[in-house]
Amino acid sequence: MEKFLERVIGDDVIFKIALHNEPIVVLADTHQIEQVMMNIAANARDAMVKGGQFIISSEPIRVKKSFITSHGYGKPGKYALVTISDSGEGMSVETQGKIFDPFFTTKKSGKGTGLGLSVVYGIIKEHEGFINVYSEPGIGTSFKIYLPIISSEVGEEEKAFEEAIFPKGTETILLAEDDGPVRGVVRTALEKQGYRVIEAVDGADAVKRFMENRETIGLLLFDLIMPSMNGKEAYDEIKQWRPGLKVIFASGYAPDIVREKMCFETGIAMISKPIMLYDLMKKIRTLLDEDKK
Repeated sequence: MEKFLERVIGDDVIFKIALHNEPIVVLADTHQIEQVMMNIAANARDAMVKGGQFIISSEPIRVKKSFITSHGYGKPGKYALVTISDSGEGMSVETQGKIFDPFFTTKKSGKGTGLGLSVVYGIIKEHEGFINVYSEPGIGTSFKIYLPIISSEVGEEEKAFEEAIFPKGTETILLAEDDGPVRGVVRTALEKQGYRVIEAVDGADAVKRFMENRETIGLLLFDLIMPSMNGKEAYDEIKQWRPGLKVIFASGYAPDIVREKMCFETGIAMISKPIMLYDLMKKIRTLLDEDKK
């Protein structure tokens, strides 16, 4: 669909595709999935009146019970995760809660029926998958679509995943995440690997916790979008006291869009939401071990 989507999205938008290096096999109706892509692309185009970026990526992931507990949807299993992101005007929390409702639209009269995203939701449900949205005014929007992988094709990959050993550590990590269940899951996982965890409920709380423990903290793990003070603002304040302190930002948005919108310096580490714990543990260990080389 790449060429067709390029025409839908327009010449003033940079279109990027980052597919997994191996095929991810799902059982799906081609025409219905095309309709999903078309509807999301059309919404993205309308949200980027001055141009921007439109990014589609794919990866295989394993959804575990901890994910379902913290997010309140889905079921365990292996999925193809398709992420479709734009750098447009974004949506408020109130709008995000309604976008999959039939006939809901933010467009002017005559410009939309309000059925596009409700159709998307219905199609993904029919495929026994699920879809969520991350958005913030001024940053953009990311739709994450989960489609069940055909299990017979991924036996070896599943075995390798189950045999993987999480890297351990003893350092202190400052974890800032405003979503309580997500924060609890990540904290539990980190503590199981030997880390000491200091929790913060938002950016302002993170700065306060850092000042109370600034000599012992070895790494910051911050959600990017938080109330009171976002993750980058909190980090910018903290690095005045500890310029070389390692940080990982967690975000549901495409990394390229985040880097552009937030004006990150080179080398800032990021991890995508929903957080895959093995990937997180590897990234933490890589960053902390850099100073020991």
